Amino acid sequence: MGAEAQAGGAQVELEGVRRVFPGGMVAVEEVTLTVAAGEFVAILGPSGCGKSTLLRLVAGLDLPQAGRVRVERAQGRVAYVFQDAHLLPWRNVLANVELPLELKGAPRGERRQAAQAALAQVGLGDALQRFPAQLSGGMRMRASLARALVTEPRLLLLDEPFAALDELTRSRLDEELYELWRRRRMTVLFVTHSLVEAAFLAQRVVVLSPRPARVVAEVGVALPEARTASLRTTVAFNQLVRRLAGVVREWGTP
Repeated sequence: MGAEAQAGGAQVELEGVRRVFPGGMVAVEEVTLTVAAGEFVAILGPSGCGKSTLLRLVAGLDLPQAGRVRVERAQGRVAYVFQDAHLLPWRNVLANVELPLELKGAPRGERRQAAQAALAQVGLGDALQRFPAQLSGGMRMRASLARALVTEPRLLLLDEPFAALDELTRSRLDEELYELWRRRRMTVLFVTHSLVEAAFLAQRVVVLSPRPARVVAEVGVALPEARTASLRTTVAFNQLVRRLAGVVREWGTP
C-alpha cells in the first residue's frame, strides 16, 4: 500500500495504557500499540478480556489512568460501529444514516445525498424508506455501517459488529467491509473473537491476553490484497488460521 493510499487514514498510538474500573478491576494493562495510517488491524481475544474497553479508549469515549492514547490526522472524523446496530426505531433507514451529519448541522440536501451514497455502498440503496423493524439483522448492520461511513471517517472502530449474525451473512458482510476499506483506505480497528474473521479481514492481527488485556502477540497477514470468499478455502488462509489458533493456545486465550 503506497503513501498516497494511506493518506486518508489516521495514525493511532497507545503507550503504556492502563484502565482500572471502580472496585479495582483492571481491564487494560500496559498496552503499547501503533497502528499505521490506512492499516486494517484486527484485535483478537476472548470475551471479557478488555477488547471493547481498548476500543473505547482509542475512540476517546473513556480515559486511561496511566499511559497515553494519541490519534493523529483524524481531523475529528472517527466513527464507531457497535455490536448492536443502535438504529432509532422511529426513523427510516435514510434518516438514521443522515443523523451524524444532521447533528453536525449539515444542510438537508447535502446530508441526504451523502446518506444515499453511503447506503448504496453497503447495498441498501433500495431500502431507504424502510424502518429498522422491517430489516433483517444483516440489513440493520449494513445500515449501521453506512451511518458510520457517511462522515467519511479517517478512523473506523468496529466492536464485533457481525458477531450476532449467522455465519453466511457474517462472511458476506466481512467481504463487503473489506472491499469498502480497499476503496477508502481509512484506518480500521476491528475487534473480534473469531480467528477466521481476523485472518480474512486484517493486514495484522493483535492478540490480547485474558483480562487484563495485554498485547501478547502480533501476527502479520501475508495474504493477497484482493480477498473473496474463495480465499477461505486456500492452503495459505487455513495455515494462517492454524497459526492464530496456536498463538491463542500458547497464551491461554480461550
